[in-house]
Amino acid sequence: MMSFLFLLLVGILFPATQAKQFTKCELSQVLKDMDGYGGITLPEWICTIFHSSGYDTKTIINNNGKREYGLFQINNKLWCRDNQILRSRNICGISCDKFLDDDLTDDMMCAKKILDSEGIDYWLAHKPLCSEKLEQWRCGKS
Repeated sequence: MMSFLFLLLVGILFPATQAKQFTKCELSQVLKDMDGYGGITLPEWICTIFHSSGYDTKTIINNNGKREYGLFQINNKLWCRDNQILRSRNICGISCDKFLDDDLTDDMMCAKKILDSEGIDYWLAHKPLCSEKLEQWRCGKS
């Protein structure tokens, strides 16, 4: 009984931030402040994220000795730190696991740094899949 009460108390005091599988419209609402940032429209972001992570915040992909995390597939070699690459440059100054939760504030901040530094071509899906014919990636009233 004591262990149950302890677990209940821990759950109340330290609620877990959950991973989230977004829909296109949910994600459009959350990312609305990124519309136009660096010349990239919201439908371009929505398309790019779909092809990078399937709108799933818990996505981790192993890619040529590095790991890419979360919706924006931010890699641990340059942008965040994890226990796989101990000498990461960690340009965004954040633990990679922060990109796996449903709070996209830090994800968007880091994605903007990547866009400013590397451009949209950092996200390989953008050019072949998300640079034109974007109507299907819009959400809301037509």
